[in-house]
Amino acid sequence: MQVTIPGHLFGQLPFYDVADTDDSVVVDLHNRPDLVNIRGALQGGLVATLIDVAAGRLAVKYTNGAGAGTADMTIHFLAPVLEGPARATATLVRAGKRLIVVAVDVVDVSRDRLAARATLSFATMEAREPVQPAATP
Repeated sequence: MQVTIPGHLFGQLPFYDVADTDDSVVVDLHNRPDLVNIRGALQGGLVATLIDVAAGRLAVKYTNGAGAGTADMTIHFLAPVLEGPARATATLVRAGKRLIVVAVDVVDVSRDRLAARATLSFATMEAREPVQPAATP
């Protein structure tokens, strides 16, 4: 499974697949100068995006192709990601008919330090036809 859809905004971010199994998804976000805050750490919002991407990809596997939308996300930021890459490991907590719960740990790989721990809930969606972009005049 691709990390990003061709042409999507996420394609401009350095996301990389590390592992993708039935019960976990691991995605890296490489650090670079234009992604850090004034203290030199990876922006917290980008860490949150990394968490949501990894967890969402795992959740979708349990929806029988219907899809999932983030319903709730709690993140505990524990340490800055100074060197990177930031590695998010998403694991399944529970998969029900209407709600899927995923846990994610983010590690600053070069420092081998836990940077964040998160829990996300996803609402399962009903399958529908993809939306086609409107034609431009």
